Order: sequence, then structure tokens, then C-alpha cells
Amino acid sequence: MSKELNDQERERREALNQLRELGIDPYPADLYPVNSTAVEIKQDFDPEKGNFQEVCIAGRLMSRRIMGKASFGEIMDHSGRIQAYFNRDEICAGEDKSLYNTVFKKALDIGDFIGVKGFVFKTQVGETSIHVKELVVLSKTLRPLPIVKTDAEGNVHDGFADKEQRYRMRYVDLVVNPEVKDVFLKRTKIINSMREFFNSKGYLEVDTPILQPIPGGAAARPFITHHNTLDQDMYLRIANELYLKRLIVGGFEGVYEFARNFRNEGMDRTHNPEFTVMEIYVAYKDYEWMMNFTEEMVEKAVLDLHGKTNIPIGENEVDFKRPFNRVTFLGAIEQYTGTDVSDFDEAQLRAFCKQQGIETDETMGRGKLLDEIFGEKCEPNFIQPTFVMDYPIEMSPLCKKHRENPRLTERFELMINGKEVANAYSELNDPIDQRERFEEQLKLSEKGDDEAMFIDQDFLRALEYGMPPTSGMGIGIDRFVMMLTNQPSIQDVLFFPQMRPERSYS
Repeated sequence: MSKELNDQERERREALNQLRELGIDPYPADLYPVNSTAVEIKQDFDPEKGNFQEVCIAGRLMSRRIMGKASFGEIMDHSGRIQAYFNRDEICAGEDKSLYNTVFKKALDIGDFIGVKGFVFKTQVGETSIHVKELVVLSKTLRPLPIVKTDAEGNVHDGFADKEQRYRMRYVDLVVNPEVKDVFLKRTKIINSMREFFNSKGYLEVDTPILQPIPGGAAARPFITHHNTLDQDMYLRIANELYLKRLIVGGFEGVYEFARNFRNEGMDRTHNPEFTVMEIYVAYKDYEWMMNFTEEMVEKAVLDLHGKTNIPIGENEVDFKRPFNRVTFLGAIEQYTGTDVSDFDEAQLRAFCKQQGIETDETMGRGKLLDEIFGEKCEPNFIQPTFVMDYPIEMSPLCKKHRENPRLTERFELMINGKEVANAYSELNDPIDQRERFEEQLKLSEKGDDEAMFIDQDFLRALEYGMPPTSGMGIGIDRFVMMLTNQPSIQDVLFFPQMRPERSYS
């Protein structure tokens, strides 16, 4: 896209041309033989041992202080920053040492990628630094970085503080705000902790289709696309549940997947239309077993990340030490509204919502109305990890009926800091009951509920071949990472959150 260049960009393009005129390729293809990182050098250098005497590192030039023939700069690689000392009489830029004046002093800019070779020493003030003997240009930048500066009082002035800009241009955010990278390193550590836990139990990690003929496994509005060769509308998956349960039918004891799901819904602080969940299904288990399994997994992840179970989340202090609290769904509504709604029909629930100031519409059935009441009146109260159990059957079309009360289901949700994080069932494996539940969902769809489930005939056929008693659990990875890293928004834990179209690329 064409645009008018500002003064800094124009100067950088002139510097690019200078390099080329000097016979220096500003974007070389050669492998650069990096053998150290900034953090390794700063942690392990010992002047008495005389180690790191032939180091080679690469990264961005993040600062530069030119003092005649001697200069200092700061190089940032993937691990951190380290100071480098440049001497005009010693450095070799290409083959001609005299090029130093042009290359280092005039043609290099903050943000450029360079490679340096030399030896490590400590300056008179005790700072570990690299005495550069050779300098090469690895990649010339054409736009200036918005550098973060700290004033004499220690106040940070961030040239890249606008949240929308930071989410949209994460590649710049990661460079100038190093704490952002730390969040994503922690995200990987959390996922690895969970994966290690599942693998230690002998469960199998699998992949299931993202492009599906029927969007099943959840109540949500799907994204629709079209397959040209088949001339068939397809859907981006809203959940991976039904495919994982097909694998249980096929004979696996336990399967899990870290899945990218897509829901054509609104965006806010805790919702992104593209998100990550982990779902796991284990044969011959029930939801009581899965509650114990889930709290063990969650406690382990918190300990692996923080080394303790008590951590801050926003303004709250949350303790993840097992066992977690347990309450029933209808009991929670009665506790926080003062009303037992267990025997209310749809009309009574709608009237109760109106009395409580809860917005509803005519497409909502009994299950949706109960969900609205719980979300409005109960959910914000569960700060400490709490299992909410035994949901009404209308809210859980894929869940087994409760063994003691057929109007309820064997389902729990894990609430943390006022938000749902995990959802789990004793899975419905009766194909006749499952067909009837799907048909009830079809009625809701005909009524106008665009989040009602489709009837998945192939999944019903799979159940007719027999699925053993099974428990399944799904956990929202993005929301879980938000909590464990104490981030206020889901956009802060996604590298590239969904954004409104950008008007310009200036």
C-alpha cells in the first residue's frame, strides 16, 4: 500500500541505499553462526575463568552512544539485552575497516538486526559487555521503533502504549514491551504442564477436524464457509467434543486435544471469536472422578507456574489448593436470589427474570433462562475455585441424566474469579436419549435460537455402535491463562486477537 514517507523513514531508506552502494547486502541470506545468548553471557561470564572469549550473537541494535572512535551499543536477542563495545580501529564491517564510520555511525539505526563477534569483558563500572571485533548487518529496518524511555524519576514513558495499536501490531509490542513476551512464555508453560499431566496418565493427544459438515458439541453460532469441490456449506468447529467421543467409541481409553475453536459471537474482555480449548474424554469414569482429576490438574499448573497455590487475580487473592468448593446449580440460584426456581416452568422463569431485571427474549427456552439467571446473580460470587454441579437437563443436551434426579444432569462447571473456566459431564451414551435431546434442540432452533445444536446423524450412529461410560471435560485455555498470569483481557494472552478492520497502514 502506497503512503507518504515521514522524515525518519526517508532517512532509513537513504541508509539502505548507502549500504548497497558500499557493496553490503542489507538482507544477507547466509547462515549466521550464533553460539551464545545475552542471558547466558550475563549469567555465566566469569573474568577469572576467562570464558566467552569467542562469542557470536545476533539481535536488534536497541541503543547507541557514539563517542569518537569508541562507541557503546545495546543488542537485544530473544533472551534479553547485553551491552556491546565498538572500537573503530578494531572492528571489521565487511572487509574494509574504514567502513565503520559509514556503516556504524551513519547507516545503522535503532532496531536494525546486526551480528557481532568478539570477547566478553567487564567495564570499569562492572557491566558485562562484548568487545566487538566483527560487525555484520543482518537486516535493515525501514520503520523506527517506538522506544520506551525512563525519566530521572523512574517513570516509564512508553511510545507504544495504545492498547488497540499494541494488539494490532503485536510484532512491535513484543519488541518494545518485553513483559508481553513473558506472558506468552507462561502460556506455553501452563499448556506444557497440562500436557505432561495427561501424558503421565497414559492418555493420547489427538487432532480432530476444524472444518466440519455439522457444527456440534456446543450451543453457539458458527462461522459458515463453502467447499467449492464438494459444493457444500461447511462450518468452522465450535467444539471438538463429538469427534473425541467417536474415538472413545473406537476403543481409546482416554483422548485429549488442544483445539482452536471458532464462534461467530461478540468480542469483549473475555471473548474472542477464535479461541483455544482443551477437551479430554476418559472411558469408564464419571463426573465425580473428573472433578477430582480437574482440580489435581489445575493445582499442578498453578504450582508449576508460580511455585505456590495462592496467587493474585485482579483485586482478589485466589487459592488453588485442593479440594475445591462444591455447590449445586439450583442451590446457588436459591442462595443468591432467595428463590427456589427448580420447579418453575418457562413462563414462570420469564416472569422471574423480569422481576429480577434480567433481559430475555422470546427465543429463550427454560435452559437459556436459567443460564441468564445464574450468570447475572450467581457467577460473580464464585471467586475461589468452585465446582457448580448438577445442571437442569434443558441446559445440557450432551450430558447423562443424574442418577438420582432425572430432571438434572451429571455436569459441573469450574468457576474461578467470577468466571466459568471448565465444563464437564458424565457423558450421555444412550443413543435413544441423545436423539430425543437433539430433537428438543431442533425445536429451539425452529423457535429462533441460532445457538441451538444441529442433529448429528453420524454421531448418533456412532453411539448406536456403543460408547462405554465416559466422562469428558473442556477448559478454556485463554481464560485460564488470563487468570494464572493476572491479565485483565483475553486480548493480552492472544498473540493476534481479532480486531476491527484497520482504516490505514500508516
